[in-house]
This record gives sequence, structure tokens and C-alpha cells, in this order.
Amino acid sequence: MKVTLISIPVRDQEKALRFYTGKLGFIKKKDVPLGEGNRWLTLVSKEWQDGPELLLEPAPNHFEPSKVYQDALMKAGIPWTQFDVENIDDEFDRLTKLGVEFSVKPTGMGTVKVAIFNDTCGNNIQLVQVLESTTT
Repeated sequence: MKVTLISIPVRDQEKALRFYTGKLGFIKKKDVPLGEGNRWLTLVSKEWQDGPELLLEPAPNHFEPSKVYQDALMKAGIPWTQFDVENIDDEFDRLTKLGVEFSVKPTGMGTVKVAIFNDTCGNNIQLVQVLESTTT
């Protein structure tokens, strides 16, 4: 069993597409019209194009519990998901120059360094850099 799709709720798929491709560097993989202005819109990492797809899910527009949950996470400052990066300080600098707003600047937390930004689509996203190898 493996993860092939991860869903993230967005209020505006087109705005999310611009942010996730233009600023974060993801690549559009699938874009299938579903009617009523909705799309099956997935992205992949430029570095891992055969990896899991990120679905830009318009659920908050159609399913009130999704909107309530998304709003609660945002208000509490809790990330919806996380993306791993090689060098969090470099990513922070790059994204800040592109106008991305961070609520948490790169901060060491044991064996990782994290930062949290607003994706402009209703979500906090956490970046993580592993500082040393960990085993469980």
C-alpha cells in the first residue's frame, strides 16, 4: 500500500494553481473539468514527478464541514500539511522574495527545522528540513 494522492482544500482552484505552481514550483499533472466550474486538478513536485499527487480540492465551497475544519485549523495556526525541503533557510528567503507570508520563520525543533506560511487559499502549510537522520 502507498500514498498516491493528497488532498488540500482550496476556495479558488485557479488562485491555488497560480500559487502552487508560480511560487512553490509544483507542476500541473491533471486538469479535468467536473462541471459547475470545478476541476480534478492535481499537481506534482518538480523533483518527484512520479510521486504523490496534490489535489487542489474545492470542498470548502460545497461542503460546510470542510470549510469549518479548514477555518478552525487556520485560526489556530495549525498546518494543513507539510512539504519537505533540502534547505529551509534558502526556501524561506526564496518564498519571502516572492511575497509568501510566513507566520513562523525557520525554527529548530530537535532533529528538524520548520517554518509555516499562508498559501492564500485558506491553509497554513509547514515546511520541514530534516537536520539529522532519525529512525523509529
